[in-house]
Amino acid sequence: MKVLLLGGTGEARALAAALHPEVEVISSLAGRVPDPALPVGPVRIGGFGGVDGMRQWLVAERVDAVVDATHPFAATITAHAAQVCAELGLPYLILARPAWAPGSAIVVGSDTEAAETVTANGYSRVFLTTGRSGTRAFKDVDAWFLIRAVTPPDPDTLPADHDLLLSRGPYDYDGELALLREHRIDALVTKNSGGAMTEPKLRAAEAAGVPVVMVDRPPLPPGVHTVTTVDEAAGWVRVRR
Repeated sequence: MKVLLLGGTGEARALAAALHPEVEVISSLAGRVPDPALPVGPVRIGGFGGVDGMRQWLVAERVDAVVDATHPFAATITAHAAQVCAELGLPYLILARPAWAPGSAIVVGSDTEAAETVTANGYSRVFLTTGRSGTRAFKDVDAWFLIRAVTPPDPDTLPADHDLLLSRGPYDYDGELALLREHRIDALVTKNSGGAMTEPKLRAAEAAGVPVVMVDRPPLPPGVHTVTTVDEAAGWVRVRR
């Protein structure tokens, strides 16, 4: 059996390890992060070239099933994979880590809505953790931003008044609380990525009384099978061997 594992997440690496060597797993990474943590087994890096490119690759490689364990906000690759697998009749599974409970957070539907919320509430010192692709919406917002990202955003997308913190998790509660206090943060903007790696910022914000603006996840394609744990995903693959 040959499985394409759309990865780049900790869950994807754990799944590749759980299935190795009993199942032939090819892990696919987008290639946007320098020096990524690599899973066990074969790895391909880079895009497929859209729906047509993915279809051609799956057919040429004689792939038997696809597991999508990408980031919850990687909506484009998920939509493409769901479409192509439906067309080819390939078994397709989404491994989606559980979302965070929003609690008292202001939940919005997009980066643009998050920026509008920052402006409407008059927040002036914002901890922006939506990643390198999430800064453009805040470019013209009149506030100071502490922007944390793994790789530098395009300079043309950055707000005028900001500090850039290049960093990669996991993070801990004490460090996050100290960061909020050191920079006198009065709002945290985050995507609802879920998972334990970056969750401490939410607990730190609650302890510090810092409001949270949370961008909700994009909807998953309709009708696809979804699990939330690596064990469930591994079981799904094994029953198809």
